[in-house]
Amino acid sequence: MVSAAAAADKNVQGVHDEIMFKDVAKETMNGFVGVAIHWLAVPAVFLLTFIFYAGGGFGLAIGVTLQILIGIIWFLMFNSYLIINPNEGTALQFFGKYAGTVDEEGFHWLPNPFFEKRKISLKIRNFESAKLKVNDVNANPIEIAAVVVWKVVDSAEALFEVNNYLDYVQIQSEAALRAMATKYPYDIIEEKDLGGIALSSHQELIADELQISVEDRLKRAGIQVLEARISHLAYSQEIAQAMLRRQQASAVVAARTEIVKGAVGMVELALEQLSQKNIIELDEDKKASMVSNLLVVLCSESDTTPIVNTGSL
Repeated sequence: MVSAAAAADKNVQGVHDEIMFKDVAKETMNGFVGVAIHWLAVPAVFLLTFIFYAGGGFGLAIGVTLQILIGIIWFLMFNSYLIINPNEGTALQFFGKYAGTVDEEGFHWLPNPFFEKRKISLKIRNFESAKLKVNDVNANPIEIAAVVVWKVVDSAEALFEVNNYLDYVQIQSEAALRAMATKYPYDIIEEKDLGGIALSSHQELIADELQISVEDRLKRAGIQVLEARISHLAYSQEIAQAMLRRQQASAVVAARTEIVKGAVGMVELALEQLSQKNIIELDEDKKASMVSNLLVVLCSESDTTPIVNTGSL
C-alpha cells in the first residue's frame, strides 16, 4: 500500500516534470518587405483619404478620422521591426500571453506591432562554481568546484519556466556537485573503498556522471549541458596535513611491501643456486643466519657496512 507521503512526493514529481512552455516557431515577414509596406503602402493609403474631403461635411469627418487612425498605425509599425543576431532567440508575448519564438537570424517584420519582444542568447557559456566545502562518503571534509559548459536550446522554457535561468544554472549545478561529492570517497584509502570509484582517480567517470546529473536538473529550463568537469579538488585545510601523512604512510607501506617481496625472492634465489652448485653446505642455523643478514642488507634504508669473516662460517 502506497503511503500518503509517497503519493504526495509522486504528485510533486509529476508537477515538476510537466513543462508548460516549449518553443513554437513564429512566422514572420521579410524585414525589407515590411519597410516597403511601412514607408510606401501606408502613406499611399493616407493620401487616398483625401478623396473624402471632396464630399465635405460627413466625408470630411471620415477622412480626418481615417488619417488619424492611419497615422497611429504608421507610428506603431516602428515596433514591428525585429533583428535577430546569430545564436540569438526572441520570445514574443501578446499582452502577457506567449505567442511564439523567432530564432532565425536576419531582419524580420512582425505584422502585429503589439508583440513584446524578449531576447535571449543561445551561445555556449561557461559557469565555474565556487569552492564548496562538503563531506565525501567517508565523512572527510573536502573542497570541490566544477566547470559547467552549457547553452540555452529552448528560449520559452528558459524565460518562462524559471524565474531567472542564470541563477537557476548556478544553484542547480552546485546542488548536483554537492550530491555527487557525497557519493564517493576522495581517494581509495580505506579497505571498504577498494575497487570502487574515487573522486581523485576516476575523473572521466565522475565528469560523465556530473554532466548527466546537472543536465537532468537544468533540462526544465531548456538548457543543454555540453560538459561538466571538476576544476578543484582538495581536502579541507583542517585535515589536509593529517590526510597527507596518511597518504605518505600508505605509500611507504606499499613500497616496503614491494621491497620485502623482492628481497625474499633474491634470498630464495641465492640459497637455491648455492645448493645447486654445491658451493657450500649450510645447516638450518647457518641458513637462518644468512637469510637474516641478506634481508637486513636488502631491506635497510641506509647503506650497510659488511664485516668480512676470515674465520669459520
